[in-house]
Amino acid sequence: MGCCNSASSAAQSSKREWKPLEDRSCTDIPWLLLFILFCIGMGFICGFSVATGAAARLVSGYDSYGNICGQKNAKLEAIPNSGMDHTHRKYVFFLDPCNLDLINRKIKSVALCVAACPRQELKTLSDVQKFAEINGSALCSYNLKPSEYTTSSKASVLCPKLPVPASAPIPFFHRCAPVNISCYAKFAEALITFVSDNSVLHRLISGVMTSKEIILGLCLLSLVLSMILMVIIRYISRILVWILTILLILGSLGGTGVLWWLYAKQRKSPKETVIPERLQVAEDNLRALLIYAISATVFTVILFLIMLVMRKRVALTIALFHVAGKVFIHLPLLVFQPFWTFLALVLFWVYWIMTLLFLGTTGSAVQNDQGFVEFKVSGPLQYMWWYHVVGLIWISEFILACQQMTVAGAVVTYYFTRDKRNLPFTPILASVNRLIRYHLGTVAKGSFIITLVKIPRMILMYIHSQLKGKENACARCVLKSCICCLWCLEKCLNYLNQNAYTATAINSTNFCTSAKDAFVILVENALRVAAINTVGDFMLFLGKVLIVCSTGLAGIMLLNYQQDYTVWVLPLIIVCLFAFLVAHCFLSIYEMVVDVLFLCFAIDTKYNDGSPGREFYMDKVLMEFVENSRKAMKEAGKGGVADARELKPMLRGR
Repeated sequence: MGCCNSASSAAQSSKREWKPLEDRSCTDIPWLLLFILFCIGMGFICGFSVATGAAARLVSGYDSYGNICGQKNAKLEAIPNSGMDHTHRKYVFFLDPCNLDLINRKIKSVALCVAACPRQELKTLSDVQKFAEINGSALCSYNLKPSEYTTSSKASVLCPKLPVPASAPIPFFHRCAPVNISCYAKFAEALITFVSDNSVLHRLISGVMTSKEIILGLCLLSLVLSMILMVIIRYISRILVWILTILLILGSLGGTGVLWWLYAKQRKSPKETVIPERLQVAEDNLRALLIYAISATVFTVILFLIMLVMRKRVALTIALFHVAGKVFIHLPLLVFQPFWTFLALVLFWVYWIMTLLFLGTTGSAVQNDQGFVEFKVSGPLQYMWWYHVVGLIWISEFILACQQMTVAGAVVTYYFTRDKRNLPFTPILASVNRLIRYHLGTVAKGSFIITLVKIPRMILMYIHSQLKGKENACARCVLKSCICCLWCLEKCLNYLNQNAYTATAINSTNFCTSAKDAFVILVENALRVAAINTVGDFMLFLGKVLIVCSTGLAGIMLLNYQQDYTVWVLPLIIVCLFAFLVAHCFLSIYEMVVDVLFLCFAIDTKYNDGSPGREFYMDKVLMEFVENSRKAMKEAGKGGVADARELKPMLRGR
């Protein structure tokens, strides 16, 4: 397979008739080789951590003296209690499992290897002694015999903190984890530092646990609503915009009205009938309803103002939405692209987390200040986790870029195939084949550019979080400004990368040439981007808001009549975040298709004028849209300058 640099699309159009999808050549081969070498380095890190014994320490666990549970151990020099035979002690037990050190990412407790985890709460040392005698599992230090648990003066230090919570082994990792929710509430308390009242945090956690069935059902509802919306987009794209607008208006008004009705109903309910233990919960729910109602009212007013301003431009998106609906009819597998991408990301993230855990337990045994054993890597290898973090960002962006290139290739094939009966049997698989054969280097280069911008932003965000409350006002302003600028740059590069992938799918040019061509076309059609692409994205955003509002409204109704909860603020937030994530995954594919169609349309009108030999590739709906825009522009030219200036960019005189 010969690989060479492709000529630019401008040179092609000047020398001969421009024909897309004809020339295919490998692009950005050096970047593909660099990416492969980087992945080999990631594999080396995983292999090194496994080869140095980290896998056994991670899966089987080890005690505070360096002994791996469930096997015989070698004696470590100058470390007491090391080299013990733990063949029958397969579980790691912490004397104080709820004592967490989040800064150093570890449990601040002595760890022992035991034969069994205590399934029931042990309130006294006598219960601990009885458990050891019955189950043969000693929960105190190795230096203390079970017969001395109740008589030794050192038992308060060498034995677990009382009461010992009921625990169960974590599957595959052989750690005794407390099953009592209070321990997890303390863990969340360390994370949520803004909560000063511990009782509030306990009620939040309890609300999530008691409403888990409702949360699961609402998450499934958001998935179903997203699928239904995709079906609506596919079959009734012409009236989709108006349906979304009407439903959103009714949904926002209905949701706001229901919130105010619930607030008024609970406010009028007599407090004498509420038991004292639930009085604080009722007051918290009433306050939350008031906040929700005010927020919904403000959101509804802002939404009405935005739709009032955008109402004249809504019609400009109907043509592209209709063509996008045809794309999904001919390419139904596009709907499942988020699943494959999400599956690939999950598999990579699982691998990355497992390797990170291996790195946390790799290295040589070192005795700390308390006399316990820790495993640390010395020398240059201690910086492997930096390489590992860069790999997380680059490979994740690479997977997302592969999805963009796959979607772009399939949509480009559809657009530039005049007779749709001649489409490949599976355009998605054909696009994946072209990606693997020709364009992996382009995807690697584009994703690396995003990584170069994202890493400095994450470093600045980490510095800002570490210096919070310590830096002066000027330094805080500079840090936030840099973070904001890098975020804006990342978004712009993401949009340019997506269009560069489309240009690569059309002309098979390398990344830089494709990015330049796409940038020139976007600049030439700047008002088209503002009038069509942005409005289309806005309407898809309304679809996401509709799914979130519908799921949130169902959650409010279900949680309001659920009597076994304490505070449902956190469950509702979880449900709404999940609903937005699901809606974003589905509708982002539609948004991507609209963006690709727009760039294809702009390229089509640039290199073709409809004359014999240079016929348009565009769909008849877009041709009708152009003709209607010409008529509207003539009428707007008579009626007002502003309307004429708005419609003029939609046309190109030939």
